[in-house]
Amino acid sequence: MTEIHVPKRRLGPNGIEVPVLALGSWNTWDRMGGDEAVAIIRRAAEVGAAFFDVAYYNMGPHSEQSRTDVLFGEAIRGAGLARSGFQVCGKLWLWEYPNLDFAGQMETSLDRAGLDRFDCVVVGDYRDRPDIARIVREVNAQIRAGHFDSWGINNWLIGDTLQALDVARDEGLVPPVFAQLKYGIARRTVAEGRGYGALFADGTLSLQASDCFEGGLLLHGDAPRRKVGADVGNIQDKVRAAAPRLREIAGILSATPVQVALAFALTHPATANVLFGVSKMSQFEDNLGALDLAARRGEEVRALCATLWLDKHVSPDGGF
Repeated sequence: MTEIHVPKRRLGPNGIEVPVLALGSWNTWDRMGGDEAVAIIRRAAEVGAAFFDVAYYNMGPHSEQSRTDVLFGEAIRGAGLARSGFQVCGKLWLWEYPNLDFAGQMETSLDRAGLDRFDCVVVGDYRDRPDIARIVREVNAQIRAGHFDSWGINNWLIGDTLQALDVARDEGLVPPVFAQLKYGIARRTVAEGRGYGALFADGTLSLQASDCFEGGLLLHGDAPRRKVGADVGNIQDKVRAAAPRLREIAGILSATPVQVALAFALTHPATANVLFGVSKMSQFEDNLGALDLAARRGEEVRALCATLWLDKHVSPDGGF
C-alpha cells in the first residue's frame, strides 16, 4: 500500500489534535463483518487516522436499537490497539434530555463500547429548545468526572451556541470548542453563513464536517439501503440529480467522486476533521486519496463544485 500519513489539526482552541480524516459511527460498524472492521481500524491506526465518532443510537429519531457502538467496541478490542493509540468522540443526545440525563447516557455509552472514557464529546441534536445553561453546567460536570476533555455541539441553532459560549465564559466553565455540522459540496449554508462562519473565522470554534456524501446520495444518486440523515431544506432530490455532475468533475480531476467530496470539505479553512463511513477496506483506501487531491488541487475542487451548492435558501442560523 502507498505510504500515507494523515495530518492532524486541532479540534478547536485548547482542543485535542485530531486526524483530518475520521470514521463516523452511524451505519458504519453494522455494515461490515468483524474481520473487516478490525482490518479497517488497524489500517486507520497505521496511517494516523485512528479517530472514531461513536454513539448509542436508541432515542428520538434514532430509536432503531442500533448495535453499531457495541460492534465498534468489539472491533477496537480485536484490533489490539492500546487506548493511547486511538481517539474516540462520543455523543450526548438532547432528544430525551433532561429526563435522560448526561450521567446516565455517559455510563451507558461507555459500557456499550467497552471504553473507560472518551477523548471528546459532541452534544446534540434537538427539536425543542433546550436549557442551554443547564447543558453547559452538566457537560462540565462530566468533564470533571474524567469522562472526556473537550466538547462540541451538533447542528445547534447559532443563538444557542452563542449562549453556551457566554455561559461558559461568565461561569468559568469549559466552552464548546467545535461544531459538528452537515457540510459538503451540496450543503454549505450553515457552515459558511454569517453565524457559524464568524465563529470559525475568529477561531472560537473548529468545524467537524459530517454527512458530506448526503448518505451516499451525492455519490450514486440512488437511495441507499440504510437510513439517511435529516434533509434540511428538502434538497435531497436535487442532490440525487447532482450525482452525474459530480462524476464529471471527478473525471476532470482524475479522481473519484468520494475523493472530490472529501477534498471539498477538507479545504474549508476551519475544518479540523471530516467524518465519513465505510463498509469495506477499498472504500477506506479510496477516501485516503482525498488528502493528495485537497493539497494539490483544492482551489480547483471548490471552483468546479461551486454550481452544486444546493441549500442557499436555508437559514444560516443552523438547526433542523
